[in-house]
Amino acid sequence: MLRRASFLILSILCISSLGFAQVLGGKSVFPFLDLPAAPQLTALGSMNVSQQNNDLSLTLVNPALLRPSMHSHLQVNYTSYFADVNYGHAMLGYYAEKLQTTFAGSVQYVHYGTLTQTDAAGNVQGTFKPRDIAWQLSASRQYLERWHYGINLKYIHSRYQQYGSSGLAADVGITYQDTARQLQIGLVARNMGAQLSSYVNDNKEPLPFDLQIGISKRLQHLPLQLSATLHHLYQFDIRYADPALEDEGLVSNGDTTGTGSKTFDKLFRHVVLAAQWEIGRYVELTVSYNHLRRQELAVSGQQGLGGFGAGIGIVTKKIQLRYARSWYQRAAAFNQLGINFPLPQWGILGKN
Repeated sequence: MLRRASFLILSILCISSLGFAQVLGGKSVFPFLDLPAAPQLTALGSMNVSQQNNDLSLTLVNPALLRPSMHSHLQVNYTSYFADVNYGHAMLGYYAEKLQTTFAGSVQYVHYGTLTQTDAAGNVQGTFKPRDIAWQLSASRQYLERWHYGINLKYIHSRYQQYGSSGLAADVGITYQDTARQLQIGLVARNMGAQLSSYVNDNKEPLPFDLQIGISKRLQHLPLQLSATLHHLYQFDIRYADPALEDEGLVSNGDTTGTGSKTFDKLFRHVVLAAQWEIGRYVELTVSYNHLRRQELAVSGQQGLGGFGAGIGIVTKKIQLRYARSWYQRAAAFNQLGINFPLPQWGILGKN
């Protein structure tokens, strides 16, 4: 058993090594793939590969979280993003009993509004509507008693006026779940792939690859689930290298002193922490902290709630309603709404 499980983990690490040349935000194509598509993900800090609940959207970041209990779940999400940008997402799960495999299909669409088109001199030539869209097919199976593995396959298309690009990507993930200890560990390699066509001829760009590992634990005597997720495991220093913001020293009493080691900051930028508290039978409250987001987006001296996220969910047998809010800066946050219908509970697509 341990030998086979080790082989699964080693396979993911070997496959993910194909994406190690791919880099962080601002240097990759299709960055919208990293947008949290659903309120649960947003409330968990945009990254979580090990959360233990029955939310179909979690499979967007780790396909191994797709389970038979999500059969015929239909989920629709809407996000009011920054600068009047909106994006939506829809997803449907299906369990094929003969194949012992759970499938899901989804689509995510980003709408940037109507923009004015001008020439180099500023003369208005009309308008255009840029867009990004990704279709995804997911599959997951159980291995032995405690292991699950899965894959997401994505077709991506982007169009900005006369410039267009398309690509293929895959996520490969596994989970280990100990139900007796209410513990789950997840590992995933995300966005492995390449452009099929580029915006400019002979100028193909890397995809936003990431290698993540996480752990979630439900406490024994409290209705509380704690999670920790590590991202970009293949690269130690993931800070944005802006020479204008690099402080070589501090001036104190006329003397220049060193700023000290940044090792802890470099380490903690890989970490996303989250907690989910179940209130009674139907309500979930979630809070999270993303240190990388706070450090790189918050205004110095005015951080406020930058890097924090929060959400509330109402979960019943017939419906799951969720709302989340994520703060990027003190005065900049976005809102997200989502609804999940277990269709068999409504007499649609079979019975549970």
